[in-house]
Order: sequence, then structure tokens, then C-alpha cells
Amino acid sequence: MKIKTTAIAALLFLYPLASHSADVADAPPSSEASVQQQAEPNGVQKLLNYAVGLTGINYKFGGKSPETGFDCSGYVRYVFKQVGGMSLPHNALAISKVGEKISHNELRPGDLVFFTTLRRTISHVGIYLGNNQFIHASSTRTGVVEISDLRESYWARTFDGARRVNPFGAPDAAGNE
Repeated sequence: MKIKTTAIAALLFLYPLASHSADVADAPPSSEASVQQQAEPNGVQKLLNYAVGLTGINYKFGGKSPETGFDCSGYVRYVFKQVGGMSLPHNALAISKVGEKISHNELRPGDLVFFTTLRRTISHVGIYLGNNQFIHASSTRTGVVEISDLRESYWARTFDGARRVNPFGAPDAAGNE
């Protein structure tokens, strides 16, 4: 049931991108460059699509690749390196010191969310997708990269901050690159 729910969440997340591409294809082009720019997702959307594409990969403590499995920081580090070319530390606490600290109400897709899950400072990290959803290499309990909701009691209780780490440049107020 959990995998089915995760698959549905991933499809719902990716659907707006697919429907936007269809709308752009139907629109009359004002110029070749503007159509190409509208049809291609921005850097943050590419990062999110790539991250969601890894849903279901096995969890492995210390893991840092799809072949071996991921732990939470290995997963975040891998996604940011593959899509954004950014090298992050392989430790949730160390990653929590990178980028701009933001409040919960400032969260935008692509931001990093941090949790204190082991009775010590920052011990878990994930990538915020929007609509209170985040993706992460959860734990040995669930065993896979999955999408979770920040409002679930466990994640709400252990939430310990967020950071904006954008390897694509600063977006404007509307969230565009």
C-alpha cells in the first residue's frame, strides 16, 4: 500500500509539468526561443523531477548511489550533484549549515528540510517538493526513498529547520530562475 501511495503521489507531482508542456505545444509560438524556454523545466523543476525519479531506491546507511542504496544525506547529496553540479557534505548536520536559513512558511520546492530524529541535533534531511510534501531516503523501517508529508505527526514533531541551497542561481519572488 505504501508503494502504491508513493507512486500516486509521484504521478500527481509530475502531472502539472506534463500538462504544462502540452499547453505550450498547442500555443502559437511568438518566437522559437520563447517556446523552447517555456517547454523546458527550470533547474529547480529538473532537480525535483530527478529526485522523484529515484523513489523506491533502497535505503542503506552510509549509501550514496542508486546501485548501493541511499541514506538521507547521501540521497540529497547525489541529487544536487547530478542535477545542479553542487557538492554537499555527506552528513545531515553538515548540510544544515549550507545555504540560507529559512522559516517553515518560506519553504519553496527544492529547499532542504531537516529533522532531529535521533535525540541529537539534525540527523535527517530531505528535499521539499511543495504542498507540505518532501522526498527523502527515509530509514531502515521503510527501506526506500519515499515521499512524506510534513504534517504527519512524526515529521511535524521532529522538524528542525530548513535551508535554501539553490545551485541554479537566485529565483525571483515568483520562484522563477
